Amino acid sequence: MAKNKRQKVKHYHRSFYSREMRVKRGIGIAVLVVAVLAAAWFAAPHVLDWATHTWYTVVKDRDLEAESASRAEAAASSAAASSAAASQAASEPEEEKPLDGKAITGGSWAELDVTTLTDEAAIRTAARQLKQQGADYALVTLKDAAGTVYYASGVAAAAQSITENPVDAANIAAILREEGIIPAAQLAAFTDPVSVYTDRSMGVHYDGNSLWLDNVSAAKGGKAWMNPFAASAVQYVGDLIEEVQGMGYEQVVLTGVQFPNIITRKQDFGASGGKSREGRAAQLTADIAAWQTRFAGSVTLWVSYPDALCTAATDALGTTGTSLGMENLLVTSSTALDADSRAALEQAAADAGVKHVVVHDTAAFR
Repeated sequence: MAKNKRQKVKHYHRSFYSREMRVKRGIGIAVLVVAVLAAAWFAAPHVLDWATHTWYTVVKDRDLEAESASRAEAAASSAAASSAAASQAASEPEEEKPLDGKAITGGSWAELDVTTLTDEAAIRTAARQLKQQGADYALVTLKDAAGTVYYASGVAAAAQSITENPVDAANIAAILREEGIIPAAQLAAFTDPVSVYTDRSMGVHYDGNSLWLDNVSAAKGGKAWMNPFAASAVQYVGDLIEEVQGMGYEQVVLTGVQFPNIITRKQDFGASGGKSREGRAAQLTADIAAWQTRFAGSVTLWVSYPDALCTAATDALGTTGTSLGMENLLVTSSTALDADSRAALEQAAADAGVKHVVVHDTAAFR
């Protein structure tokens, strides 16, 4: 009997998806993955917020909503304050630095005719004109070599010296400062033929009591002189410096710090040194030192001489004008000094210990 042969079954590995269907299937999967990732991306912050909120409110027992409101309120308050400060800073003009009235700038000096400074308009016009011309200092003569005091001084020895129409010296100083000009009061020291008649102890004498005149008589033009050896004369000049400083003049220029231009046997200075150059130089040096000590830190004090008195020893000073121990020297010249002359004068002053030298051309601002 014939055996039945086992029939072999053939297996066919065949896909029922066409190529187009496989492509579509791949795209679908990719889109699904992207969608899932996008959903996770957008859901993540909310999930994290939920988890954080749950952690702090349930586990840590904190009120996050109250804390958030508090932080928001603080941030808003800070922003408002910053905005207000910025607005205020923008609306307020930048404050200018006050003018340093004692500063030594080395700048230009100009003289003002004090008799023309009778009202605010005149003062401002003069100040602005000087400013346009480049001046830094305005020299205001408040006591001149004729002995005239141009403001209402309260110093007793000046009682007979005040002009008939005194100016408001304090107002002049204030307006000059407002216009950016440093006011400098100019005072004649010992060249004063008037104040010695108010207080005779301040004068140069002859025959013990009579005032010595630099010519035969007053009718012939003879003038009395203040005595640099007299303590009352040195005090008087110092009191005037203090008075104008109180009116706003932190720079004071002294002229006429000298003896009479001649030496005669009739002169009586109350001291033997007045008739020798050495004695005169020593006394002027002592007077200048006394004023500088009295006003150290409160007044910038200048001693002023014409250039002729700075380059050679004379009877008026007993030495050169650069050698009297002043800290600040203002040299006046009616003509501009050439470069070599100026350099020589400045070097001589520096060698003598002068700290600041200014050469002032008196014709520069006229």
